[in-house]
Amino acid sequence: MTIIDISKLSFSYDGSYETIFEGVNLHLDTDWKLGLIGRNGRGKTTFLKILLGELEYKGSISTNVSFDYFPFDVPDKKKTTLEIIETIYPDFIDWELNRELNLLAVNEGILDRPFETLSHGEQTKILLATLFLKPENFLLIDEPTDHLDIEARELVSHYLKSKKGFIVVSHDQQFLDNAIDHVLSINKTNIELVKGNFSSWWKSKESKDLLELKQNDRLRGEN
Repeated sequence: MTIIDISKLSFSYDGSYETIFEGVNLHLDTDWKLGLIGRNGRGKTTFLKILLGELEYKGSISTNVSFDYFPFDVPDKKKTTLEIIETIYPDFIDWELNRELNLLAVNEGILDRPFETLSHGEQTKILLATLFLKPENFLLIDEPTDHLDIEARELVSHYLKSKKGFIVVSHDQQFLDNAIDHVLSINKTNIELVKGNFSSWWKSKESKDLLELKQNDRLRGEN
């Protein structure tokens, strides 16, 4: 177990009066399967870029793990799938790769095919399998279901459930329910950490919203 320690994280884009994050404190266990949720434009991708070290921020982030981003940029898709895998992680072990491909129902025969001839779903599975092979690696997975059909979404969600050490962004509630055990919810300028899947987080949110509504009604009635 390793901790990702985020302390007093604040961020806003240059020239913008809008604060994206302000004083965020999080202690994340790298064994957790985290779902990152929030309205569009609230800062989901920004948060991932901060973790990757692509954006300057105030505060501190300390951890011993390395971050990798999905989808991984593949510059030369004319190369064979095996060559792409070797580019991403040259030290992979054959039987471990075969194990991951089996978990994702990927035929090993596609390793000899040019990467560009693979379907979007096959490309997604290959990249995820390869990134999960890397030791001491924490994955930042951004919208993995974009090019997956219903069957592939279910397969990938169960694959992620068998793993540990990732943050996944998705708008697919069922996918998140299958895959995660913690929720990172981006609010106005903060990030809330809650144990559970999307449905348990949503149920809790509805209860809090209803309680707040009743309190507001009561206060208005007293005026």
